[in-house]
Amino acid sequence: MTVRRIASIDIFRALTMLLMIFVNDLWSLHDIPAWLGHAAADEDRMGLADVVFPAFLFIVGLSVPFAIDARIRKGQTKGRVFVHILQRAAALVIMGFFMVNLEYFQPGIPPYYKAAWEVVMVLAIFLIWNNYKNAGVVKKIPAVCFQITGFMLFIILALTYKGGTSLDPQWMRPYWWGILGLIGWAYLLGALIYLLAGSRIWIIVAAWVVLLALNIQEFTGLPGKLPAIRLVVSASNHSLVMSGIVASVFYKKLAGSGKINMFITVLFVLMIVSMTFGFIARPEWGISKIRATPSWTAICAGISFAFFALMYWIADIKGKTQWSGFIMPAGRSTLTCYLIPYDIYPTMGPVIMLLPDTLTGGIAGLIKSLIFALLVVWITGMLEKINLRLKI
Repeated sequence: MTVRRIASIDIFRALTMLLMIFVNDLWSLHDIPAWLGHAAADEDRMGLADVVFPAFLFIVGLSVPFAIDARIRKGQTKGRVFVHILQRAAALVIMGFFMVNLEYFQPGIPPYYKAAWEVVMVLAIFLIWNNYKNAGVVKKIPAVCFQITGFMLFIILALTYKGGTSLDPQWMRPYWWGILGLIGWAYLLGALIYLLAGSRIWIIVAAWVVLLALNIQEFTGLPGKLPAIRLVVSASNHSLVMSGIVASVFYKKLAGSGKINMFITVLFVLMIVSMTFGFIARPEWGISKIRATPSWTAICAGISFAFFALMYWIADIKGKTQWSGFIMPAGRSTLTCYLIPYDIYPTMGPVIMLLPDTLTGGIAGLIKSLIFALLVVWITGMLEKINLRLKI
């Protein structure tokens, strides 16, 4: 059976990745509105940058049911799908582990040392997880040779890492697992829940509610003064992935059987419920991405439900997708797109820092960062044409 691809998910993913690259470049600017960046941990608010990561977690959840169902339709057993889920999660966690340690190099390490380490890290990732199915000129060399080389580079990176301080040197640590690591852990739990529960809405919704409750108890503790339970940093991440799975399961039950208006209505009901809870909880814990408060989690889920409904109406109901053509490499090769700046910054960083203040501040600076984000998407498209595309 052929299943029509949902254009809105790819467009939502592409827009979110474009926005992620844009906000990740704001560090290079000055004199820009505070609402564009991240709010501080002690602030009761969120900026634009604080909405991007949860939106991406939501999209991860959106994709889970369709990806798992596609494998089962191809005849894979649940055991084989389980192994695939573990492999994907492990890949993301490994990448996140190396990437998060970039933030904890010894302060006195020469910039070129850290830059070289970062470039080799990206090279190792591409060697291991490039999609070699249509590998062009490299098809004469077995893919396993490239992958072994990549793992050897990882070993070299681990052996040459210098963290901590000169007086207290430290080796690599998980810290907060990095963006990709957090995605990997949240994907793992969400995918396993769906693999076991399937499209049974009541179980999926119950799992979402339980994960949000676990996010709440991180701040209240458990009854009987028991310490709070933490699911790899915070249940907030897992709850956001689960909210995306909830949306997809409702799609399969409603839009998949022609009840499109009811599906859109359900998405807006979920948005209202999430936003209402988020603002009711705000006086208790505040809105904070850094602290992963329940109010932030719920509000971001609500925003994602609403935006998905909007994209679905534009792209899948009205069929208006031509406008998104240029940015679609970010929706198809999302991981590749995310990693490209990790090569640009260490190699072109000195040039970027030489830009005059007039080009790095205010409106001009924002235009510069937008152009940079679009350039990264364009590079991603060019890499696709030569069969350089990460696939886990």
